[in-house]
Amino acid sequence: MSEAVLESFTSEIFLGRQPILSPEKKIVAYELLFRSEDSIGVDVVDDIHATSTVIVNMLSQFGVEHVLGNNDAFINVSASLLMSETIELLPHDRVILEILEDVPISTQLITRCEELKDMGFRLSLDDFIYRTEYDPILPLIDIVKIDLTLTPLDTLPQVIAQLRQRTNALLLAEKVEAESEFQRCAELGFSLFQGYFFAHPVILQGKKPQPSQMTLMRIMGMLIGDANVNELEKPFKESPNLTVSLLRLVNSVGISGGRQQIGSLRQAIVVLGQKQLLRWVQLLLYVSPEGNVANTLMQQVANRARLMELIALQLNNDRTFGDQAFMVGMLSLIEALLQVPLADILKQIGLVEAVEQAILTKSGTLGKLLELAELMELNDFKAATTHIHALGLSVHDFTAIQLQAIQWANELNKEVA
Repeated sequence: MSEAVLESFTSEIFLGRQPILSPEKKIVAYELLFRSEDSIGVDVVDDIHATSTVIVNMLSQFGVEHVLGNNDAFINVSASLLMSETIELLPHDRVILEILEDVPISTQLITRCEELKDMGFRLSLDDFIYRTEYDPILPLIDIVKIDLTLTPLDTLPQVIAQLRQRTNALLLAEKVEAESEFQRCAELGFSLFQGYFFAHPVILQGKKPQPSQMTLMRIMGMLIGDANVNELEKPFKESPNLTVSLLRLVNSVGISGGRQQIGSLRQAIVVLGQKQLLRWVQLLLYVSPEGNVANTLMQQVANRARLMELIALQLNNDRTFGDQAFMVGMLSLIEALLQVPLADILKQIGLVEAVEQAILTKSGTLGKLLELAELMELNDFKAATTHIHALGLSVHDFTAIQLQAIQWANELNKEVA
C-alpha cells in the first residue's frame, strides 16, 4: 500500500470487520462496519455519511482485495442508501447488501431490490424476525440472518419451517459465541455463521498439545534463549514438515520489505535473525495442526499481532518493543488453539515478564495494545476511541495502520489457505 494512498485517507472513520464462516469454519466473508468518530454514541446503526461516500471511497482507494482478501463483504444499508445511486459503485460480485431490520418494505423498495439483483448484487435480511410484510421481498433474498440473541435456539426449528414455506435463501446464524451453538445451527441447516465461537477456548484438563505443537514451543523457548544455528536446526530436521511449512510462511509476504526468497532453514535463520524467525515460528503454531479452525484462528491472530506491532512502532520506533507487541498478539489466542490453560502454556515458553503479564492480565502498554485490538474485533468503537487517544494517536492514524495490518494478513493467508 503506497504512502500516497495512506496519506489520502483523511476522514476520521473506523473500519470494523467481523468474520463470517462456512460450516467447515473457514472465513468466506466479512461484515464491514464504517463509522465516523463524530457519530459514536449517537443512536444510529451507521450514519449515512459513513455508509455511502466513505464506503465507496475506502474500497476504491485501498482496493477491495486489501480490505477483504478473497472474501465477500456484507454491508449494512439503510432505506436511503439502498435507493441511492452511490451504492451502485460498489463491486456487484463481492458485496452482499444487508437490509436493516427497521427498513420498511414498500413497493418502491421491492422494485429497487429487483434492479440491484439484476445488477448482480446479493441481498440479505438482517436480524430477521418474521413479519407478514416480508412476504413480498423474501423471494428476492439470498441470505437470511438470524440473531441468536433475538431468536433462541429452541425456537429455531419453528422459525426455519416458517421461512422454508416462502424462501430457499441461505441461513446465517449471527452472534454464535459457543461451539454448542455452532453445532446446533449446523444440524438445523445453517450455511453461514457469524461470531467468535472459534476463538473461545474449550479447556480440556489433562489435554496435551500435538507433537508438532510441542516441538514449536520448544523452538520458541530456544529462540528466546538465543540458541545458536546448529541447535535450532536440530528440532526442525526432526520434523521436515515444520521446515516446509515455515519456509512457505516466510516466503509468502517477503522478507524485510523485499522479495528475497528463502530456500533453507539455515538461510532463514541467517537472513531473518532469531528475533524475526521467532515471529514465524509463532505463526506456524496456528498453521501446522490439522483442522480448519487453526487456519481461521491464524487469520485473526496474524491480523491482531501485526496491528499491535505497527502501533507499537508508531509509538516508539524500537524494534524490540515492536517484536514484543507482535508476540503478545500472537500468543493471546494460543489457549483457543491448544485447549490448554494459558498460564500452563506460557510457562513452557519462558517469556519476559512484561510480555507474559500483558497476555495474562493486559497490564502495561503492551496490555493496552492487546485490549485495543480486541475492542476493534468486537467493533466496540466507543471504547476503542478512548484507547486510541490515550496512546496519543488519532483515528486517522489508527485506521491507516489497521489497513496495513489487514493487507499483510491477507497476503499471508494467500499462501496458507
